Amino acid sequence: MATEPVIELRDVRKAYEMGTVRVEALRGVSLRIDPGEYVAIMGPSGSGKSTLMHILGCLDVPTEGTYRLAGEDVSTLDDVELAEIRNRRIGFVFQQFNLLPSLTALRNVELPLSYAAIDRATRHRRARESLARVGLDDRLHHRPGELSGGQQQRVAVARAVATDPALVLADEPTGNLDSAATADVLALFDELHRAGRTVVLITHEAEVAARAARTVRIRDGAIEDALVAS
Repeated sequence: MATEPVIELRDVRKAYEMGTVRVEALRGVSLRIDPGEYVAIMGPSGSGKSTLMHILGCLDVPTEGTYRLAGEDVSTLDDVELAEIRNRRIGFVFQQFNLLPSLTALRNVELPLSYAAIDRATRHRRARESLARVGLDDRLHHRPGELSGGQQQRVAVARAVATDPALVLADEPTGNLDSAATADVLALFDELHRAGRTVVLITHEAEVAARAARTVRIRDGAIEDALVAS
């Protein structure tokens, strides 16, 4: 039996109306990413990679074409349905970490589990396990301001995988990190890949993209090529 892809885009187009001007951000993008793949999406500023990331993350929907996430057609869902899909199926890692400063690392990781209506004991256990996997079991009760940038991003990775999502989507996750912290965070993505997670990394940095098993290059709203690492 053929494996169902985690991501399947077919002729996806996205246009924005800016006054009397119509801007074509994506021009017929088709892309398949299978379970357990580690894929980097690269492109210069204005290439359409941010728009593509928003569609992959169910933060926006295509103007035309279809997007199936783990077998579910999400192309025409409304905002409430998209929010539910994001919480159930996608773990996000952002450049800005997006941690709540008043909450401990443990509580930050518990948040998406709370939204999923998981009972308190279970979400506490899963959050602790997730933080232990990223090497922060000794920082459970530290707030973001008491952690380094690299540690904050590790908390964000722990939060992303705590719900056991179909897809881990990382948007420029090393953009605010020094070289040592960047190496640590990229090593975490390597570990997630080895553990069978599907990881999609949005980046403009070639050395970051090189860690992925496949690189998809986008320019002017269209995919130029999809290279497999040698």
